[in-house]
Amino acid sequence: MAESHGLVERLESAVIRLESLLSGSHRSGGMECDAINGVNGRLAPYVEAFDRLLNGSVAAFLRYSKILEGDVKTHAEMVRAAFQAQRSFLVLASQCQEPQENEVAMLLKPISEKIQEIQNFRESNRGSKMFNHLSAVSESIPALGWIAVSPKPGPYVKEMNDAATFYTNRVLKDYKHSDERHVDWVKSYLNIWSELQAYIKEHHTTGLTWSKTGPVASLMSMRSILTTGPCLSSPTPPPPPGPPPIFDTETTKDEGTPSRSALFAQLNQGEAITKGLRHVSDDQKTYKNPSLRAQGPPVPSPTKSHTPSPTSPKSSPQQSHAPVLELEGKKWRVEYQEDKNDLVITNTELKQVAYIFKCNKSTLQIKGKINSITIDNCKKFGLVFDNVVGIVEVINSRDIQIQVMGKVPTISINKTEGCHIYLSEESLDCAIVSAKSSEMNILIPQDGDYKEFPVPEQFKTAWDGSKLVTEPAEIVG
Repeated sequence: MAESHGLVERLESAVIRLESLLSGSHRSGGMECDAINGVNGRLAPYVEAFDRLLNGSVAAFLRYSKILEGDVKTHAEMVRAAFQAQRSFLVLASQCQEPQENEVAMLLKPISEKIQEIQNFRESNRGSKMFNHLSAVSESIPALGWIAVSPKPGPYVKEMNDAATFYTNRVLKDYKHSDERHVDWVKSYLNIWSELQAYIKEHHTTGLTWSKTGPVASLMSMRSILTTGPCLSSPTPPPPPGPPPIFDTETTKDEGTPSRSALFAQLNQGEAITKGLRHVSDDQKTYKNPSLRAQGPPVPSPTKSHTPSPTSPKSSPQQSHAPVLELEGKKWRVEYQEDKNDLVITNTELKQVAYIFKCNKSTLQIKGKINSITIDNCKKFGLVFDNVVGIVEVINSRDIQIQVMGKVPTISINKTEGCHIYLSEESLDCAIVSAKSSEMNILIPQDGDYKEFPVPEQFKTAWDGSKLVTEPAEIVG
């Protein structure tokens, strides 16, 4: 009898211990939360630091965006969701070991989806009165891709911050002396990226730090983190990620930074990116077999079902938009023109501006005097104009030719490959400002013809004992 009583006591003791273990497992949601980087039941220090950034500069940006309302407020909410998606990834990294590269790319897709959503909102609201605000956010939000950058993600964020500054300067120019709310908005937004750079420098100088213990990260563990209370103490937990988005890589090169950066996490797989591709033999390559081209586009492989055929270069988003050439208020809109070499704008006024967007293999002549001209996301485009009193800007474009018939004080070239500018005798004092561009040439009239002068693309900087001195690294003749 005594032996049976002792057996019961031992059984009850085992049950109590088992219930205790199950209770602890339930609290941790299946994750080893009591051993997060050696901190008992707490978030990792770098997650706590990221929360301070969310509650500080990001929260301030949301407040100022709410004051401005409209498209800016809507855009800011998308930014908040993107930062929450990044926070979830950081929590995962703090609790789990780093998985294989292809698995990391899958885990990064929710962030990439948020980035794409932010950029698509800007593209679909080009007529917004606050388009410069939307552009500043859209051009710089890829900075959240720093988690896929190594060994030094900080400079990548700095580069994206510079892209924002290009547009925030326009906002300041428009509102600096009329509405301080927009000035506060600019300061709050740029402060996010400044603080993110400081955060990276302190916690992830050489790249994201994964946990050395715990399970290997997976989609299942990500969902577990998102649905677990004690392991995720964010005041506003983000929803679980939906199915992986399908990214359209068709316009990755044509559209410049926005498309490229939205896919940053996927493209950063290194050699693993080619694992899903099937081998194509010579007899299957359309450029070596004209008979295949005659049969129409080949059936895409399952791994690249969203990629266009090499034989259909014109199957771009331009076909879904009607060409535009109209005066809207004070703005001349020239958009989605294809193979048009007889475009002309007349009856211009000094207060008017021209905005040229996604025009391909076309030429435009602007007669008279106009305030400013912007060429954005164009390819093989020619512009001839008489006089501009402000600035001519070329952004995110390729193979552009500009001929000045009269005067222009400044021409700006940004993120452009191939730009030839023909100056007139009257415009020889024009200032050419360039950044992140290549194959730029200025043609000067001499003896009834033009002489070509390349714009330096490479520079050399040295310390002379008191200051930095920068000069072209090549001789320009």
